[in-house]
Amino acid sequence: MSEIEQTVRTRLRGLRTAQSLSLDDLAARSHLSPSTISRIETGKRAISLDVLLPLARALRTDVEMLLAEDIDEDVVIRPAPTHEDGRTTWMLTKATGTTAAMKVRLEPATTRPRQRVHPGHDWFFVLEGRIQLFLGERTVMVETGEAAEFETMTPHSFAAVGGPAEVIMIFDQGGHRVHRDD
Repeated sequence: MSEIEQTVRTRLRGLRTAQSLSLDDLAARSHLSPSTISRIETGKRAISLDVLLPLARALRTDVEMLLAEDIDEDVVIRPAPTHEDGRTTWMLTKATGTTAAMKVRLEPATTRPRQRVHPGHDWFFVLEGRIQLFLGERTVMVETGEAAEFETMTPHSFAAVGGPAEVIMIFDQGGHRVHRDD
């Protein structure tokens, strides 16, 4: 068995167990038989695209992540700030992950930011300052040391109030695309 095959098998089993899925659960999600999945994980069946694609989808990952080289040379992320329209952003995760984290420093805005809607879930923690969170018609004040979590199908936006504010944000890749483009 090649090293990449063993890595893929280990990742498949690791993702399945991390999500607390039994072989039967993953079989139902992927439309493969439990015995096929077991044979793949144990190396008794060859890995082919016809099984790898449904397994990747069922485990909420992509084939690229399953096949990626296992290089742990540098696990430290060195965020570089990007500045745009009263906002400084530091990406805290690698671009290849299924979730994204970023640190954002906001300057107070003179106008209410435009609300957005997108699939997913957002979470942020206020490191410093105060954030005014707009959720549809509601306005919620989030203070230093507090966090907010909400479904992103609700129209939403946020702004610093009374001075600069810093937050840590975590969201899925769909949310990352939307917030990166804000």
